[in-house]
Amino acid sequence: MSSRANKRRRRKPPQAYTQLSAAEERFFQQAMRNSKVDTKRPDGRLEVPYAPSFFPTKEDMEGNPLDYVEKIRPQAEKYGICKIVPPAGWSPPFCVDMGSKKKFQTKDQLLHRLQEGISFGDGEDYTAADYQKNASERAEEWKRKRYPDHDFLVQHSRSATSNGEGNDSNGKIMTPQSLERDYWNIVETHTQELSVHYGNDVDTSTFGSGFPLSERGRAIQGTTNPEKVNLPDPKFGEEDYYKETWWNLNNIPSAPDSVLRHLRVGINGINVPWMYHGCLFSTFCWHNEDNYLYSINYHHKGAPKQWYGIPGTKKDAEGLEKVFKRYLSMKMRDVPDLLHHITTMFSPRLLQNDDVPVYKAVQYAGEFVVTFPMAFHGGFSLGPNVGEAVNFATHDWIAHGSEANERYRSFARPAVFSHDRLTFTMAAHLRDQKLYRTCKLLLHELERVVEEELSLRRDLISQGVRDVSDMVSLPQNRLDQLDEESADYDDKRLCHGCKHVCFFSAVACECSQSKVSCLRHSHYMCRCAKDRRYLLIWTGEQEMKTTLDKVREYCKVLKGNEHEENATEDTEKEKSEEDVSAKIAPGVTQDLTNHEGGSISFNPVLGDRKVSAPNNQPTSRIVGSSNPPSRVTSDESTIGVHSDDKDSSDDDNFIVSKS
Repeated sequence: MSSRANKRRRRKPPQAYTQLSAAEERFFQQAMRNSKVDTKRPDGRLEVPYAPSFFPTKEDMEGNPLDYVEKIRPQAEKYGICKIVPPAGWSPPFCVDMGSKKKFQTKDQLLHRLQEGISFGDGEDYTAADYQKNASERAEEWKRKRYPDHDFLVQHSRSATSNGEGNDSNGKIMTPQSLERDYWNIVETHTQELSVHYGNDVDTSTFGSGFPLSERGRAIQGTTNPEKVNLPDPKFGEEDYYKETWWNLNNIPSAPDSVLRHLRVGINGINVPWMYHGCLFSTFCWHNEDNYLYSINYHHKGAPKQWYGIPGTKKDAEGLEKVFKRYLSMKMRDVPDLLHHITTMFSPRLLQNDDVPVYKAVQYAGEFVVTFPMAFHGGFSLGPNVGEAVNFATHDWIAHGSEANERYRSFARPAVFSHDRLTFTMAAHLRDQKLYRTCKLLLHELERVVEEELSLRRDLISQGVRDVSDMVSLPQNRLDQLDEESADYDDKRLCHGCKHVCFFSAVACECSQSKVSCLRHSHYMCRCAKDRRYLLIWTGEQEMKTTLDKVREYCKVLKGNEHEENATEDTEKEKSEEDVSAKIAPGVTQDLTNHEGGSISFNPVLGDRKVSAPNNQPTSRIVGSSNPPSRVTSDESTIGVHSDDKDSSDDDNFIVSKS
């Protein structure tokens, strides 16, 4: 027998069986179950309808953005997200010092593992300029590898510039739609390993906001010039307009009729904006906002962002969570609040398969995206860009805030601010209430809170818990505003069980000098006899009842306009009941037309001056995008500051691809 035959017949010895660990076995079984459920995956194309786009006038831009949001809310909120496109002439200065040597941290996102809910590791530290340079180089590299004929085909096929909805030469032209397919192919099929560094939640108090800061006390980080405070608001396009307009993201939390204007302590990402430095495919994973607040996101510069959103109804939010639990049941057994970690992304297709409505938007430079209370949203960047985001709340938010508060308590997750404190602070500023409808919402929430509080007090006292309010003098709750001192005090009275701020009262025990509990969970605090426990009361029963009476009386005053308001509500109801399943949402046709045939540079932009293309290459352009001429607290978002001048521009791990 020839040696060749021996080689042909020779077989590898069998490898010894390796026992899987219990965790590995669980995840393997989870993957098998998912593969049986998710058997139909198309070629990466997504049929997701567009969310609406709205086009405010110059007069709208001179007014209060909360008034504008309230005007479009009946149409917009049923989609969960919407775009707001400023009128011609909108051109705020870009104020980030892109030449700064300060470095921000990034998160290392493994795109091929985004469906697994794993925590993000730390990426490299970058200056703003180095990040943009690397992002540009990697985007160019992706284009050269995936779309080598892009420039040639664009030059010889004008029909391909139809915002990606027309001829894309069988996917050989790089469009927002083709990049969307690329992204989901990586995330869903795992056929390619890809890592990107995302500069999320960058602290504007350290690295600066993209907007100029107010000189009239409108921004937490701004200044107050007594000579300017009482001047008329500057008109659209006038000097100081971009400093003082309420559309400036530093100002909007403190706008008239904003609930967050009572927060006079800076909370990053809530009433102090965060900056976001993105690159091709950097991802903001599925989440809804802290305390179920509204959010407003502004795209300063660079390539567009792909957004997805679902309506903020309880049914749809639970639908998304159901999909999460089905595909990540093993992970969520160990990490029940996985959704709050903002580390998981899966295709809108999976939501559609479960009849959860999903809508999308492509946000270009110079445009706003608003997300509504409780609405889950997520997305990714289509290239290097810089954005900014902050929260706000209108008076109709109060019921959503109550829902969020209850959810946080069920997970023992501290809220970013005390819901009870903010509710009673709103009650102390009744003149801010303009509508009977919103005042009634406030009254209902106060009645719920007060009824539970007083009922639990009576129950605990009847069980032997001592009321020592006559013997212990506690500082009175401050209700004019929530400042630094108040926030620090609230942090010291978190319930041992559910992490709720014990604003009205708390249960303490002789066995501990620091541990307190809310009235719901005092039985979890310790095993001591009930007679060793005692009540600490900051807000007495009479004060709570007096507050309720005042709000009831004010509701009666506002009810005088009930007839007019009911007519308005009927109109809003008719609008809100329009068929949301229609193929085209409001403003979509105009928005697609506006961006038809447009393009965007992949070159990094530093401030208001462009730097040369990397490696002296010509500017790459994505078909179907355009740039105007000049124009949610994750556990994974700690940002550090570094002053060293280490050059990170040659970092090969900015986007790491392994085929």
